[in-house]
Amino acid sequence: MYKLIKQNGAARRGELITPHGTVQTPAFMNVATCGAIKGAVSALDLKDLRCQVQLCNTYHLHLNPGDENVKKLGGLHKFTRWDKPILTDSGGFQVFSLAKLRNIKEEGVTFASHIDGHRIFMGPEESMTIQSNLASTIAMAFDECIENPAEYNYTKNSCARTYRWLCRCRDKMRELNSLDTTINKQQMLFGINQGATFDDLRIDHMKRIRELDLDGYAIGGLAVGESAEEMYHIIEVVEPFMPEDKPRYLMGVGTPVNILEAVRRGVDMFDCVMPTRNARHAHVFTWSGRRNMFNSKYTLDEEPLDTECDCPVCRNFSRAYIRHLFKSNEMLAMRLCVMHNIYFYNTLLMRIREALDNDEFDKFYTKYISVLDNRI
Repeated sequence: MYKLIKQNGAARRGELITPHGTVQTPAFMNVATCGAIKGAVSALDLKDLRCQVQLCNTYHLHLNPGDENVKKLGGLHKFTRWDKPILTDSGGFQVFSLAKLRNIKEEGVTFASHIDGHRIFMGPEESMTIQSNLASTIAMAFDECIENPAEYNYTKNSCARTYRWLCRCRDKMRELNSLDTTINKQQMLFGINQGATFDDLRIDHMKRIRELDLDGYAIGGLAVGESAEEMYHIIEVVEPFMPEDKPRYLMGVGTPVNILEAVRRGVDMFDCVMPTRNARHAHVFTWSGRRNMFNSKYTLDEEPLDTECDCPVCRNFSRAYIRHLFKSNEMLAMRLCVMHNIYFYNTLLMRIREALDNDEFDKFYTKYISVLDNRI
């Protein structure tokens, strides 16, 4: 259940109440693709990094260790030791981004595993079954993600098929949630809006899927080749047609500036690999902009990564030490920077929520929109 607390313009402050706890929105979901944050960060670490939601990947967990094995081990919460909400994506994006050979039919998609090439079939029912076995809090509907730019007629037909797949996902989830053997019988379902960068297709698809009265709605198929301006435009086009009483999730986005811009346009939830991926390559986010910790100017710098940050890393370690770790190929370098970036992103969303609570979001936006993407 979603509770809208207040609005500043289109920006929304709310709460998403789930079987595994309440998520304060706007919220960032930290990506734990295979059940762990890349960079040697565990679920226990996340509790100290202000994380509210962990996102895991249906496709990867289906391949290894196998969703049926995860079910035998008690589901993702018990398996990973994360006791707060978990969202699992449907596997659709990975099918269309990783699989070199795929055959799309009404039933679903046959494709080759990116690991060993063996043939896999996945459709709405299979995706829902895998996610039910994983026992996540929120399951994403199985959809087709199209690269941009896309051809209009293909996109139109794809949207129609994605809608039919969504209806099948809903029906399958109802069935699975009614079974005695299901771990999480209150699993929630989010539908995904598609339509590439075509305004009319986006609006029509959103109108159709909102009638299904799902637990939440995502905007998918963005951050896959289009410009930031096109992405913001699509959010503005779709937002008026999204239910006010349901959470809105912008998939796979993005930079701190992307998040500020999307919150300003009415988005509630985000996920992205950027904070962890960048951290593993020595790029850290700060309240003054981005730092590259390989830079020689940090060789004797005893300041923390960010003088405005109170994360466990900034309280204890210097820029000089972290640069030394990277130069020495020490794994600790990645772990510390991943921890810092996760904390930064979750703190950014916390401060956005505080600004919304105090009717100061416009002031917060103006202060940081031109700063957070600076290269220091």
